[in-house]
Amino acid sequence: MVDGAFRVNGWKADLSNRGGDWSQILAVFAGAGDVPPMLGTYSVRNGTLVFEPRFPLSPGVRYRALFHAPGGLPIEAVFDGPASPAQSSTRVEHIYPSAEVLPSNVLKLYILFSAPMSRGEAWQHIYLLDEGGKTIQGAFVEIDQELWDPSYRRLTVLFDPGRIKRGLAPNQQMGLPVVEGKKYTLLIDRDFHDAHGAPLQEPFRKAFRGGPVDRVPPNPKQWRIGEPKAGTRDPLVVDFPKPLDYALLQRLLAVTPSTRGISSVDRNETEWRFTPSEPWRAGDYQLVVDTALEDLAGNHIGRAFDVDTFAKAPEPAPKGKVSLPFRIH
Repeated sequence: MVDGAFRVNGWKADLSNRGGDWSQILAVFAGAGDVPPMLGTYSVRNGTLVFEPRFPLSPGVRYRALFHAPGGLPIEAVFDGPASPAQSSTRVEHIYPSAEVLPSNVLKLYILFSAPMSRGEAWQHIYLLDEGGKTIQGAFVEIDQELWDPSYRRLTVLFDPGRIKRGLAPNQQMGLPVVEGKKYTLLIDRDFHDAHGAPLQEPFRKAFRGGPVDRVPPNPKQWRIGEPKAGTRDPLVVDFPKPLDYALLQRLLAVTPSTRGISSVDRNETEWRFTPSEPWRAGDYQLVVDTALEDLAGNHIGRAFDVDTFAKAPEPAPKGKVSLPFRIH
């Protein structure tokens, strides 16, 4: 076992079997007892058969590798997982949306960690608790392909859309995961491991209350743009009448003519600030907004996430981008 991968040394892999099932020759098991073999990928490197597990090896776990070459006797080897770090330092930095009151049809949450995390164990360590501390079952979409950003520091947690959209069976049978007026806690327990196999420094809790449902799409015409003065590097400040999606705000707003700078999101995601790298020049500008921008309930600009099919057909939603003009004096 080298760097978390298992190699068969002293036996030359038959490349003619490249399209076959290498798992019949080499299988790796985690822990003791009658457990299924681990998932992963096989490859042949310079004639050596290599198995790389899909998920990182865990500290304190013993692994058993069983090699059985065609026509030969099986060979078994046992390996210890990586050593546990002496001290954990990874923590949950923030959960978005930041507000303490969320619409009852809130669609997603973002969990931000201070360091890259492990994959494949999120749903064992994330809970939605009711006022009595009881776990609410079926609130989230627990897909195997976890929704991580490229750095593995931001995890997207989706509420079940089937429970949010009216007319669908899960909504009719179970209702919204979040109920207006009731209190909830999102819990991330300490046993969630980072990319090095260390548990979190401490558990994290976000308390919030369910608010009214929101089925009104964001309307850029209602936004307020605070124009900075020419010759300064004061930020351009855009205020929204309601919170918008934290991650999408990071990449779906831009200033033209093309202006280099740094953007940030503040005031519970109701404010977007853009600080230019160079002082503003006097003239006409535009704030360009991609219509894929969403609010907390998944409503896009000009298009609601949950549409009443019996109501009057909504006007066609704008596609692509919309622009808001402003002037620097």
